Parts: sequence; C-alpha cells; structure tokens
Amino acid sequence: MYIDSHCHINFPELSARMPEILAKMAQNQVTHALCVSVDLPDFPQVLALAETYPHIYASVGVHPDYEDTPEPSVDDLIRLSDHPKIIAIGETGLDYYRLQGDLEWQRERFRRHIRASRATGKPLIIHTRAASADTIRIMQEEGAGTDAGGAGGVMHCFTESLAVAEAAIAMGFYISFSGIVTFKSAKELQAVALAVPLSSTLIETDSPYLAPVPHRGKMNEPGWVMHVGEFLANLKGVPASQVAQQTTDNFFNLFKLAKDQAHV
Repeated sequence: MYIDSHCHINFPELSARMPEILAKMAQNQVTHALCVSVDLPDFPQVLALAETYPHIYASVGVHPDYEDTPEPSVDDLIRLSDHPKIIAIGETGLDYYRLQGDLEWQRERFRRHIRASRATGKPLIIHTRAASADTIRIMQEEGAGTDAGGAGGVMHCFTESLAVAEAAIAMGFYISFSGIVTFKSAKELQAVALAVPLSSTLIETDSPYLAPVPHRGKMNEPGWVMHVGEFLANLKGVPASQVAQQTTDNFFNLFKLAKDQAHV
C-alpha cells in the first residue's frame, strides 16, 4: 500500500470529483492522503475533508507564495492545529523563484510556523525553491529539527541538491519525492533520490500538479502516487513492495500515528 504524503484535493478541480478520486486511490492501493493547507481562508475546506473521510488527514499553514492573504500568528496556528486530524504545520517555507524583492515577510512567516510546530509537537511541511540556503539556516536557527528539540517534518516535493537533503536529514527531516522524479529530464534529482536512504523517504503527488509519468501533462491525483513509488523502486533496484512499506511506515512514524491506523 502507498500513502500520498502531500496533495491539495480541496482545490475545486479535484474536490468536484471526490468519489472518483477516492475510488482511484482504493484501486491503486493508496490507503491514506494528507491534504495540505495553503492559506487560512481555505483551511475550513481542508479540515472538512479530513473530518469527513477517516483516511484523509490535514495540515494548517500558509504557503510562502501567498503574499496577499491573512497572515497567521503563532497563536493562530497553534489554535487551528488543535484537532486530531490536523497532523502537520504547513505548507510553509521560502520561495525566491516566484516572488522577488524584499521577502523578509516570507522569512518571518516561516519562523512563526516553526515556532508553532515546536509548541504543538506537530511536524512541519516545508516548501523551498531557489531559497535552500536561507531555508536550512532558518530551520537551524529556530530549532525546527528533532536534533534541537523540534518536531522535524518533511521537505516536500524535493528538487534540491543532495547536500540540502543531507542537511535536512541531519535535522530529522524526511525527503519527499513527487512526480518530478519520474521525468526524463530529472537526472540530477534521480541521482539525489538514489542517494537518499529509504528510511528518510516519503512520496507524494502534490496534486493537482506534477502528474508522474505515464500521466505527465494531465491533472494529478492521489491515486497516482503509486507511480512515484514504483519509479523509486526501479531506480534503487528494490521491490516496489519495499518502497511501499517503508514510505508508509515513515509517514506513520513522522506524524505520530498508530500503526493500526494504516489499514482503512
């Protein structure tokens, strides 16, 4: 079985097809999915999905790309995360690719998410793009990692260097690979994925984006996370069942969920 550790099934293009989405998950042995928050106005939809479906979990946070949106305080994030189906803080982090100029507000938002994670003991979901040095620096300064008494978390949709992966792993973070790793052009990322141990690996779709081969160019969905797992198995020369089991175990370990919850 597989788990989609990061998706956005509350987005309209997927939520309108929920029965089909859930059926495809079951068909492909994708037992659980984590629906990830990107802003506070849409957070109620994210939470509603988690409350409606036993095998859907949720996070609370504000994505670094969202500039004109209500700014969360540490107290806001702590309060909103006080729910058994909210298992993570994020998506948070830094993105210097889409936004330019004075991005101190982005760094301060990231710090507040890390402080909420430390206060609640709920792991972080971290987005980093063209900002890896500052991302790692702030994670270290704020004690995000388990090595510093933090809750750890996951570097989602990872596309950075092996050095960045190793720095995150040293802090107790997992590295999550999306459909990007299946692209023919992603040779450098595939080399990173080969080097990252399965014990530190998660898989995701980031749906509705980044559909893996053989569905590249289509709208992505959680049921297709199996293709990411199968690709990693082939890359590493291990059985797909081993990748499925290890990444599932990693998910339940990171988010502190009982193993018996792994079965729907």
